Amino acid sequence: MISQYQESLLLPARTFQSGPMDTTYEDVLEHIDSGIMLFDEEGVLTFVNKQMYGILELNRHSLLGCTLNHLLAHIQLSRFKKKQVLRSYREMVVKGKPSYEFVDEYGRYWRASLCSGEQMKGCYLFTLKEISDFKLIEQTAYQNDSLAMLGRLSASIAHEIRNPLTAIRGFIQLLHPHLHLLGKEEYAKIILAEIDRANDIIHEFLTSSKPSVPQVSMIPVSALLKEVVLLTESEALMKGCQINLQVLQEDLFISGDTKQMKQVVLNMIRNAMEAISERADDSMGRIEVGARKEGTEVRIFISDNGKGMDICTLDRLFNPFFTTKENGTGLGLSVSDRIIKNHGGCISVSSRLNEGTRFVISLPLIH
Repeated sequence: MISQYQESLLLPARTFQSGPMDTTYEDVLEHIDSGIMLFDEEGVLTFVNKQMYGILELNRHSLLGCTLNHLLAHIQLSRFKKKQVLRSYREMVVKGKPSYEFVDEYGRYWRASLCSGEQMKGCYLFTLKEISDFKLIEQTAYQNDSLAMLGRLSASIAHEIRNPLTAIRGFIQLLHPHLHLLGKEEYAKIILAEIDRANDIIHEFLTSSKPSVPQVSMIPVSALLKEVVLLTESEALMKGCQINLQVLQEDLFISGDTKQMKQVVLNMIRNAMEAISERADDSMGRIEVGARKEGTEVRIFISDNGKGMDICTLDRLFNPFFTTKENGTGLGLSVSDRIIKNHGGCISVSSRLNEGTRFVISLPLIH
């Protein structure tokens, strides 16, 4: 049956005459929130509802009577949609899967489904439904589970690991003069650096599971950004980056924990440095830092001309443990997101591969 349908789908288009359909059923199909296409046993499209031709951005009359081959040759159907139609055909018709999920060019999630067999009397019903809201709920549930697990994990490992690390660090410092006499001083430096890195990872775990209570004060945004840029300027130059701090037109103030705010901006600038260092070309990296007033909010932005990110990476960017770095923990942006939310704000991000990334931190403005 499937093999016959595969052949019939690829037949050339023929003159189509609509058969009788119960108007009640047709009205129902027209008003449901899924896109619907009904192919007959010969692979000819006999019905398409307004949701589907709206998704395809085509005229209903140009679709009725089409086969799949004719649909793929339609000059008004975008290249991206042709690719997804072909993949849906391959996954559900050729491979026999009941459904296929994909992300469109706007970052929305969709699920295509195929219903066939005896209950369809030889016809084939394709449905297409947006599932972005379900994916958001799923990701939120996953993130909450991850954070709960992180809390249990960090509480158990912090004490057990920090104590031996402190002892090892102390003994290495005692051995340092002897290693210097043997000409092996670099061994001590490597060991101490790795111990410090392990302590930093433990600190990130603890911060992620239970961030400290903010010590709230009035923070001048201009002074905050100047201090962070001064801290990172020399590191940026060593990595072939130039940080440009845009001068604020007016004094802007936010309420929050200065240390936590500094941690967030530092993390984003260092991420920008790493993104620039991973570019294919050797041109000068640029990091733009600034802030502006928009209504009742302050928008702090950090943008770079680094390697950028694809849609899949952007979707998971703030998930705990997700990282694209070889030695990353996947906790930096997760911690930053939680800090900003605890301050009544939010973080948005836009990015293009091989062009760069822009983070915007929105926080309530204090007058």
